[in-house]
Amino acid sequence: MAAFFYLWFCLKQKANIVSVKNRRANSAHHMAKKNTWSQIVQPEKSKSENFHSLASSVERASTVVFPNVKSLRNRNWRDKSQYTYGLLGTPTTRRLERKLALIEGGEHCILLPSGLAAISLTLLALLKTGDRLLLPSNAYEPANEVARFMAKSYGIELAFYDPLQPDKIVMTENTRLLWVETPGSVTMEVADLRALATLAHQQGVLVAIDATWAAGIALPVFDLGADISIQALTKYQSGGSDVMMGSIVMRDSAINLRLLECHVRLGMGVSPEDCNLILRSLPHYKLRYQAQDIAARKIAEWLGQHPAISQLLHPAFEGCPGHEVWQRDFAGAASLFSVIFQPTISQQQVDACIDALELFRIGYSWGGAVSLVVPYEMNQLRDRRLYKGNLVRFYIGLEDPQDLIDDLSQALEHIKE
Repeated sequence: MAAFFYLWFCLKQKANIVSVKNRRANSAHHMAKKNTWSQIVQPEKSKSENFHSLASSVERASTVVFPNVKSLRNRNWRDKSQYTYGLLGTPTTRRLERKLALIEGGEHCILLPSGLAAISLTLLALLKTGDRLLLPSNAYEPANEVARFMAKSYGIELAFYDPLQPDKIVMTENTRLLWVETPGSVTMEVADLRALATLAHQQGVLVAIDATWAAGIALPVFDLGADISIQALTKYQSGGSDVMMGSIVMRDSAINLRLLECHVRLGMGVSPEDCNLILRSLPHYKLRYQAQDIAARKIAEWLGQHPAISQLLHPAFEGCPGHEVWQRDFAGAASLFSVIFQPTISQQQVDACIDALELFRIGYSWGGAVSLVVPYEMNQLRDRRLYKGNLVRFYIGLEDPQDLIDDLSQALEHIKE
């Protein structure tokens, strides 16, 4: 009897296999009869098993299809192992998120269309009417403007603090978020993240840092106490001056869910094509960062000794506010720094000098291969310590450092004319 049932079982299994093969063959035959464009529209049902490449594929989608109704009804946007709609991610975007979290020592990552979008989403997700935000006086100007907009439109209480004087920060019962930017935008003050985070956490206040300058390479923001790290991937991670994207990285799952829910509600998706461009640049962006750091220090040292310059604002050099903190906490420096011209040199002379530069291009942002320069009018900068003289910010790209020094030398001659 046992032998009979075993024979019956084997025949049944064979019949099932044949049936599946027949259905597949019939399906393929059926599709072959369809109109050419019906076949073009339908996605391929199998992937090649004999093609292996070092390059990752780019998975694009607006619509994501489900294998059955049950999986459709059980979809959960909180579960990043699921795919529900292109706006909420594809394997390509997830791949980039994992790598960025790994680089920064985080557990979770959210991608956004720009660095400013990452800043805005963080503020919108974590603050409500009546909550107090502490913003450093040297913050990135668009971040400053977003905070002021929220204060005016949504009743967020906004207060500014001096990042170099953490002992003077006033924490109130309604303070919910301490924002840090180190070094500060344009004037490069280096804040003591560890001291600021300790102060904030004693009061149960979250700490978010704009860590774009350190690029996930030069500063261990989570080890120093940050809860949230914001970066503009437009910079070194892209490296090509052709991609707009931002990221938010964190370790805490509860914070991640708060930010992720806001992200879903606002529909701030990113293009898998753009993600792929950044994925292509990630393997060598640390090498670029380090090489450009070396070049920038050489050029900054030369500029700091030029008689037209009254002060060098580069965190790796003495004389830059917070230099001692940089020495203690940082493992490197971005190739972005500023200089202050002598007070006797007019804005018109500075502008003429910049216009005379041949290798440096005039433009905002940084992180790409081409060196950049931007002049700032001191009376238009946000509330901070006043400098006597005109400020110019330099970004050092991948050109030969001596060529850049020669270019600066000839341009500075225009000041004498």
